[in-house]
Amino acid sequence: MAESDDINAEHAAVAAQIDADVGVEHVADVYAEALLGATEHAGQTDAVLAEFDELIQGVFARFPRLEAVLTSALVSDDEKVGIIDRLLAGRASPLVVNFLKVVADHGRLDLLRVIHRQAGLRRDKLRGRIHVELVTATEIDDALAQRIAARLRKALDGEPVIRRVTDPGLIAGAIVRIGDTVYDGSVANQLSNIRQQMIDRSVHEIQSRRDRFRHPAGN
Repeated sequence: MAESDDINAEHAAVAAQIDADVGVEHVADVYAEALLGATEHAGQTDAVLAEFDELIQGVFARFPRLEAVLTSALVSDDEKVGIIDRLLAGRASPLVVNFLKVVADHGRLDLLRVIHRQAGLRRDKLRGRIHVELVTATEIDDALAQRIAARLRKALDGEPVIRRVTDPGLIAGAIVRIGDTVYDGSVANQLSNIRQQMIDRSVHEIQSRRDRFRHPAGN
């Protein structure tokens, strides 16, 4: 009983974390949508997102304490707005500075990295770019990756953005993952499917024989 309670508690905790993650992503996406709405109107989307990239991947990487201060619940929103003004005004574009101040005013700078990711995804969607995860048993060279990209480009009617992953557990072939859809062309998966089909056929035949035995013809 105690073990069952522990398992239920663990499942509840996992479910709560998933709900929290989904909620965070939704809020971040609202800010990302607002940012891209402003940048597309101004014709500055790529330039602004390049600045956003530099803030997250460059400035925060070099000055982690700055990120810690901006995302801390112990620092007031007004103080964060002041820090943004002092450090970025004149160095970053007005669109970026104003956006960061709006996020700070709403106390959501803790979502800055998620907003950054969602903004990139939204920009890619606007540009017809489709994120693809390509899993192969061994590393593939650039020439083969380009041939795969060309085939995907025709099939998807968009520009594939491919992330390569190596999984030695695959016997051969490749797995292509696009969003929640997985296209599995590996030999391992094919063998598994064949095996399952054989099992299903055998079960069906056994069941048919059992039914014929129980209900002989003419009875």
